[in-house]
Formats: sequence, C-alpha cells, structure tokens
Amino acid sequence: MKIVFASRCQQGLRDDNQDRTGAALDDRRACFVVCDGVAGLPGGEMAAQLVRDSLLSQLENCEHFTPDFTRQAIEQCRFALHEAQGKNPKFARMSTTLAALFIDRQKQRAWWAHAGDSRVYHFRRGVLHEVTRDHSLAQQLKEAGYENTGINSNLLYNALGAEPPRAVSFSHQIALEDGDAFLVCTDGFWLNLTTGEMEQALRMVNACEEWLALMEQAVSRNVKKDNLSALAVWIGEPEEATLLYSLADSARFLPPRF
Repeated sequence: MKIVFASRCQQGLRDDNQDRTGAALDDRRACFVVCDGVAGLPGGEMAAQLVRDSLLSQLENCEHFTPDFTRQAIEQCRFALHEAQGKNPKFARMSTTLAALFIDRQKQRAWWAHAGDSRVYHFRRGVLHEVTRDHSLAQQLKEAGYENTGINSNLLYNALGAEPPRAVSFSHQIALEDGDAFLVCTDGFWLNLTTGEMEQALRMVNACEEWLALMEQAVSRNVKKDNLSALAVWIGEPEEATLLYSLADSARFLPPRF
C-alpha cells in the first residue's frame, strides 16, 4: 500500500509555537499525530512534545498494532503527562490537544483518535467523508441546536492533562481505498479553511505536498494569527480519484493578479 505524506508546523503571530507534529512509518504500520498545547496555561509546548514523543516511541516497539494497543498507548501518554505535572508546580495544569491517525498497512485499515479541537479529516473520491467532532463548548452548542456565533472555539472540555480527565474519542476502523486522503491538523489550520476549500484544493493538485502547500498558502493569505500545523496523508493515487477543478471555484488558491 502506497502512503505518502507532507507536514507543516508554522508559527503565526503568537509569541511561541506550542504545536508539535510527528509521523512514524514502516512496512507494517503508520501513525501521524499533531498536538497543540492549551494556551493560557504554562507548559503547553512541553505537554504537546511529551505526548507526541511518548506516543511515537511506543509505536516503535509495538508487536501487535491494534486499536486496543493505541488506546493503551494514549493512556500511557496521559500517565506520563500526569507524572510530569507533579514534578513541577509551575506546570501542574499543562495540557494539550491530540489528533492521531493510525494505519495498519498489512490489513489496509485505519482508525483515529482525538482530544480537544485538533482534527482528523478523511476524504474519499475527492470529497469529505468523515471528520472528528471537537471537544469544545462551541461544538456542544451546535449539536444541541443552539446558536454558537461568537462563542470562543478554544473553550475546551477535553484535553490530555486537563482536569477532570476524560476519555479520548476513537473512530471505528475503516477499510482503506485507493485514493483516500487524510488531513490531521490543529485549529489554527482548519479554522481558516472550509471543507469545500479543502476538497477544491485536493482536486487541483497531483501530489500530497502540493495539496498541503496550496491549503497553507490560502490560510496564510487570509489570516496568520495562530500557528498552522498539519499533516496531509495520501493513500494510493488520490489525484486519479478527484474531479477536474473549475477556474471560478479555485480562485482563492490562485495568486492575485495586478
């Protein structure tokens, strides 16, 4: 099974970058992860790095790569973060979001996990197939049918390291198809792109790196206040599964003419 990926971790107008991205890929399995340290609390970047590093290191020595193993691995990340919180009172509340995509290359199956408002998007045949649901107040209000305009999307009720601890959300397993594409990203990336724009960008390119670069360019031209972190993952040949784009629909992704 052919897998290619591209990654970005770009600082915006913030004083620091608390985002961390990572990937592990071998003949049997793959993992793509983003973590975003929760702002407003000291140690967010430490929490993000600890969780990313802990998760990837556990996968290196994994003999039985299953959803159950990845659940245990993420709980181990939570435990390691709790231990680190206890060693320094200054960082006692440090926490991080998580979005992780797992791929069993031998069984050609995938699943994903998330906590907070970092997301995993799954595109099939060039259109959005599934996306994670944020652990945020804004998402809760939306799902309950209430108006959430003006609600800060960063008000989270779940993140690794936060109190009280809550379960990480896991997807069901899916059978992969040639042409599947995934985007694993922090809120600084997805907040400034609609899913329609993500789909349109996918239809305009012939390579995974081009897809991510095109979306990054659109976000950067629009607003670059937050940090932009994302991993784009292609299974097989997505460019053969998408439709030709129209010039009118693609205007946002083309450089302005003077």
